[in-house]
Amino acid sequence: MSSRMPTAAELDEAVRLLEAGQLVAFPTETVYGLGADAENPEAVARIFAAKGRPSNHPVIVHVVDGADVGYWAAEVPEAAQKLIDAFWPGPLTIILKRAAHIPAAVAGGQDSLGLRCPSHPVAQALLSRFRRGRGGIAAPSANKFGQVSPTTAEHVRDEFAGTVYVLEGDGVDIGIESSIVDLSRIDEVGPVLLRPGAITAAMMADVLGTMPLAPDAAAPRASGTLRAHYAPRTPLTLASPDQLPRFLATLPADGRLAWVGGAQVSDDPRCVFVPAPATPDAYAQALYGLLRKLDKEGFSRLVFEPVPDAHDWDGVRDRLGRAAAAFEA
Repeated sequence: MSSRMPTAAELDEAVRLLEAGQLVAFPTETVYGLGADAENPEAVARIFAAKGRPSNHPVIVHVVDGADVGYWAAEVPEAAQKLIDAFWPGPLTIILKRAAHIPAAVAGGQDSLGLRCPSHPVAQALLSRFRRGRGGIAAPSANKFGQVSPTTAEHVRDEFAGTVYVLEGDGVDIGIESSIVDLSRIDEVGPVLLRPGAITAAMMADVLGTMPLAPDAAAPRASGTLRAHYAPRTPLTLASPDQLPRFLATLPADGRLAWVGGAQVSDDPRCVFVPAPATPDAYAQALYGLLRKLDKEGFSRLVFEPVPDAHDWDGVRDRLGRAAAAFEA
C-alpha cells in the first residue's frame, strides 16, 4: 500500500463533495473508483454521465469495515456471511437481494445489489468519515466506460481532465477489479462466479464447501462483465508466436506492433518485444498501467501471448479476453 495518506482537510473535502451529491475518485486495493453517494439517485446518475455508462449497468456499493450489510440487503444468507468473514475487507464483491429502501439506480434497476468492503486505507478512511461510517459509496472504476481502468491518481486525471476531485493514495496492490460472486439466488442456484479476480473460485470453495458455478443466462447484470471491456485505444489481439508473421504482413508501411509475452519472438524491427510479468499477481498489478503506456507509444497493434490456463490466472485471462473482444469483428 502507499505510505501517502490524504490530509484531514482533503478527506473532509471529499466527504463534503460526496454529501453534496458530487463525484470523488479514490483508491482501493484493486483500482481507483469513481464514487458517489449510493443512496442519492441524482449523484449516482452523475457517475453514469461522467463515464458514459449505460444506466442499466449496475455499480458496486462500497461500505466500511464492520458495516451493517443487512441495511443494504433484503437478506444476508449464511454463505454471504462466511465469505464476508473470510475475505472482507478485500477484493470480493457479493451480489445479494437489494433492500427495498435502497434506490434501484445503483443496481441498474435490478432487485439485486453488489456490495464490497475495500481494504485500502484511503478507501476505509473515506468510508469511515462519510455519513459517520453509515453511508455507502457507489464506485465503478474511474475511467470512461469500457476502457482501461486506472491504477494511479494520474490515470484518473488523464481520464477526466481534472474535472473530478481525486484523493491521492497510489500503490494499489492488486491492479484488477474485484471478484464478483452472485449469492442472490443461493437457495435456487447456488453461488455463481460472475467475474474472476484475486479471490479465486477455489478460495471461495474452501469457505463455502462448494465450487461457484459459471454464469448462467439468468444471472444478474454486474460490473465489468460485458463481453467487450477494459479495452485500450490501440487494437489488441491475443495470439501465439506462430501467428506473428500474419500480423507483420498486415502492418501499414510505417507501422509497429508491441509483442507482450515471455520471450522475444522476432528480430524484425517493427516488432517491439515487451516482457510480460511471470506471475499472475505481478501481471494483474502491471496490466492496466502497461496498456495505458503502450497506448501512448504509437503502435498499430498490441499482441499479447495467452496466459496460462490455470485458476490463479483467471482474473488476468478474463481482462485480456474482454479487452481483445472489443476489437473482434
